[in-house]
Amino acid sequence: MTAAGRKERDSMAGWYLEDFEIGTTYKSIARTITECDVVNFAGLSGDFNPLHMDDEYGRNVSIFKKRVAHGMLGPVLMTGMSNQTGMFEGTTIAFLDLSIKYPAPLEIGDTVHLEMTPTEARHTSKPGRGILKLDANLVNQEGKVITECKWTLMQMARE
Repeated sequence: MTAAGRKERDSMAGWYLEDFEIGTTYKSIARTITECDVVNFAGLSGDFNPLHMDDEYGRNVSIFKKRVAHGMLGPVLMTGMSNQTGMFEGTTIAFLDLSIKYPAPLEIGDTVHLEMTPTEARHTSKPGRGILKLDANLVNQEGKVITECKWTLMQMARE
């Protein structure tokens, strides 16, 4: 199910805890990783490692045999892609926890999208909020998982 196919709810744009279906995978739109993305991320983060910035280093020294994008660029893009679905707009209270694995490099030219699968949704002791856990994966054009994350969010709830 995509965000565009979501069911009708109250006036809040984002999804409440109860709207997420455990085990259902929700997908974002895709985007292509560009040279500009890598350069901008290097400037923002201060990470000018030759693995990301030097073609000769990438070809001759790197295990990848080419330059690759920053690993942390993936999770940053994933949070943006999740928000572009509209599912979290105005209904996420806090991003509580994140774990990351990098099964494959993020490459310049990859076209990636986000796949999110809720694994747990429970109400907290305070009314109107709950804890949502998701498996979130950044997937490239070949269906290869580039970045694997587990997210824990505090989400608005109806109850």
